[in-house]
Amino acid sequence: MKAGIATLGCKVNQYESQVMMDMLCANGFEPVNEGESADVFIINSCTVTGTSDKKVRQTVRRARREHPDAVILLTGCMPQAFPDECAAIEEADVIFGNTNRARLLDYIGEFLRTHQRIVDITPHGKTYGDESSVSGIRERTRAYLKIEDGCNRFCTYCIIPYARGRVRSRSIEDIAAEARRIAQRCREVVLVGINLSAYGSDIGTDLLAAVNAAASADGIERVRLGSLEPDLTPDSLIEGLAGQPKFCPQFHLALQSGCDETLRRMNRHYDTAQFRHVCETIRATFPNPSVTTDIMVGFAGETDEEFAKSLNFVREIGFARAHVFAYSRRPGTRADSFPHQVAESVKHTRSQRMMQICDETAAAFLQTQVGRQVTVLAEREVSPGWFEGYTENYTPALIPGNALGGQLIAAMGREIRDGFLICEPLAV
Repeated sequence: MKAGIATLGCKVNQYESQVMMDMLCANGFEPVNEGESADVFIINSCTVTGTSDKKVRQTVRRARREHPDAVILLTGCMPQAFPDECAAIEEADVIFGNTNRARLLDYIGEFLRTHQRIVDITPHGKTYGDESSVSGIRERTRAYLKIEDGCNRFCTYCIIPYARGRVRSRSIEDIAAEARRIAQRCREVVLVGINLSAYGSDIGTDLLAAVNAAASADGIERVRLGSLEPDLTPDSLIEGLAGQPKFCPQFHLALQSGCDETLRRMNRHYDTAQFRHVCETIRATFPNPSVTTDIMVGFAGETDEEFAKSLNFVREIGFARAHVFAYSRRPGTRADSFPHQVAESVKHTRSQRMMQICDETAAAFLQTQVGRQVTVLAEREVSPGWFEGYTENYTPALIPGNALGGQLIAAMGREIRDGFLICEPLAV
């Protein structure tokens, strides 16, 4: 039988989709190829905004059109947070939440036997209960490793604590074991979670221990981190990471806004002074780090003056890359009922202006990589004799050579071309 998955949302969702596909493949399914009809098709949903929900519905309906005879399953954050809304999506045969992935094969078998629609949403527990792992990795260079689920922060714009429950951490032993399995195929592992910075707070350990556990696997040469919270990135963590030789100095710090008044309305747990301190500590501790971020514009109540503060702060910090997006109201969150919602036309104008500044800081950062010795993990051949890959700080790079896929190559950054660092391999 042929199986397909459409993944919407974050890196955690990507990891969980890989887990489900591995589960299917281990039980006789084959991944569907483009243009083929699937026997089973899964939509792994995101519900971070109202727009996300619309995209989920569209994806389910498209799956039904393209695979009319398939068992269509809808899972992920949207069913977990909004079970009644998802139950109304008639094109889905099976609807289940984030807590029920282990029952995937049972759901498929039951529906094939009975042809009776299944809706099964179970509340989150208090401990990390997902014992599955990625074993049949198809990527040959980098893999995600989920180490944490849930969030306790309750930002006023965010529905995720309701979709994912409270913080639950994976054991150090389990992290090390999965890293060993990943090392059979990949050289690099990226630790991800819903609130990655909170890892270990419920089980008496911390994020540095998780990094060291992943790095302990023979064959893993690089360990990266997903998104971090600035107030949960103390100097001690930064110093500890600098002592781990396999750690890649790329820090994705979720800014959201560079204005303290806006941050308070968002119920973020830091201010711009603390964010600036974290960035300064990173840059003082590592010789060539990158700092990347997410920036929201047009949040409820954001005035022209507040936006100007945010814009100036982003220019000051000088991010290597930034994901800029406009605030989207989310029913079920506090901010949805806030007064002084910003007009869509204003959000669009602010997005364009913020992206312009971020493009300028990204270009400036890229120029700092010219003349530096770097190590490139070659990932795929993009033209005859040229491979695309990433440096330690996640600068996109192009490097000449043949059959380089999966290799770590010492190189010198020579020039910037079309957003890539053009590298020259160094003689070993």
